[in-house]
Amino acid sequence: MRYPLAANLPFNSRAIESCFVRGVPGAPIPEGRPWYAVVTANSLVVEDVQKNYSLLRTLPDSWGVTVSNSLFLGSWFGEPLYAVRIGKDSTLEPLLFAEPFNAVEERLDDSLLTIGGLSQQVLYWDSISRRCAKCGGEMAYLVGTWGKRCLSCSHERYPAVHPCAIVLIRRGDEFLLIRKPEWGEGRYSLVAGFLDFGESLEECAVREVKEETGVDITNVQYVGSQCWPFPSQLMAGFVADYAGGEVVPDVAEIADARWFTRQTLPVSFPPYRSIARWIIERYALNHL
Repeated sequence: MRYPLAANLPFNSRAIESCFVRGVPGAPIPEGRPWYAVVTANSLVVEDVQKNYSLLRTLPDSWGVTVSNSLFLGSWFGEPLYAVRIGKDSTLEPLLFAEPFNAVEERLDDSLLTIGGLSQQVLYWDSISRRCAKCGGEMAYLVGTWGKRCLSCSHERYPAVHPCAIVLIRRGDEFLLIRKPEWGEGRYSLVAGFLDFGESLEECAVREVKEETGVDITNVQYVGSQCWPFPSQLMAGFVADYAGGEVVPDVAEIADARWFTRQTLPVSFPPYRSIARWIIERYALNHL
């Protein structure tokens, strides 16, 4: 398999453990020439020198961004790394291009995808936590953590990660996949949905499968997880056994749901960078 363990998947920290050391607000900033992880919409801006992609060393003056209005993330190959967000209409100079995190073609290596995803999450958290949810006061970072405290009422708030269950349903040699309208024609993937109040992740998986396909499942087993920065999710992966019911797609959310086998596969699957593909490869196609 391309990724033997779910922990090795892009966007999970193991993918950058050899080149990145995390920092937090208030931590000492290492000396050295800075790196910049530049995010625009759901894309990472990289420099392309003869297909050798890298983070940026300098920022165009037209962006109006400097170290002082960037977020320090830690050290990248021993030198300081800052996260920067620019508008989607910002001009990209020659050799720069914006690569979507969910691009169909996988051009960026795992380390660039992962540091880009981390930057996306930190920048998103910073943008939605500038005002206190209780009193509207200004929030300031707590030294040594990404949490914030209100300067007016002292309410504390910490980064929110949104859990999502994603599940493969098996019936003998068959496995159930769905297709959403916004996906490319012929592409199928797994049922997935966000955790609701008062649910365990396993209960979330059961509910989402029932709502989207009309099918009942049993023997729900956890198999792995993945950070998913769209903008700040945790995908908890499961496999489950078919327990009954006819496939009746929820037309409000999905375009199709059907059973496949290794002999009758869909036109395309999710990209390798996703836990959806990892689960399909490991528990449907390889039957491990």
